[in-house]
Amino acid sequence: MSQTTYTITQLNAMPEPEFVKVLGGIYEHSPWFAEAAAKQRPFTDTAELAAALRRAVDDAGREAQLKLVRAHPELAGKAAVRGELTAESTREQAGAGLDQCTPEEFQRLQNLNASYNQKFGFPFILAVRGYDRHGIIDAFARRLDNAPDVELQTCINQIHRIAQFRLNDLVSA
Repeated sequence: MSQTTYTITQLNAMPEPEFVKVLGGIYEHSPWFAEAAAKQRPFTDTAELAAALRRAVDDAGREAQLKLVRAHPELAGKAAVRGELTAESTREQAGAGLDQCTPEEFQRLQNLNASYNQKFGFPFILAVRGYDRHGIIDAFARRLDNAPDVELQTCINQIHRIAQFRLNDLVSA
């Protein structure tokens, strides 16, 4: 499947609704961050656009950040099983091999998802590019020991990494 890419010049020239439609998936189910960035155009390069998106998230406040984290699917969770992930999440999780879990690994992930959600009240977020399913399970288990505020910030940082990957895939030099 071929994905359309855009230049910064094209993004800068788009009407705001089109800009938001194109960049609305950079932050999972959270187009309001693209709306905030649209108001800061024109951008000179992808790094400047990424910084504007990041600022929109970082300045949004705790409730909006929690909403953003909660908009993300569990890794190998119910949405994946039902085929309800976004195209981006499906590609990312499959790229890390989460669609090839053994029954034991899948059960381990289900247990980790439940424990994590019970402790923190939001899903575990990890930018899975560069990880395999074993590394993901190890990171998942380690992060269960974090304090809630530390883990929320860790999730936000991971979301920024996911957004940067997605932006790099979408915007050509």
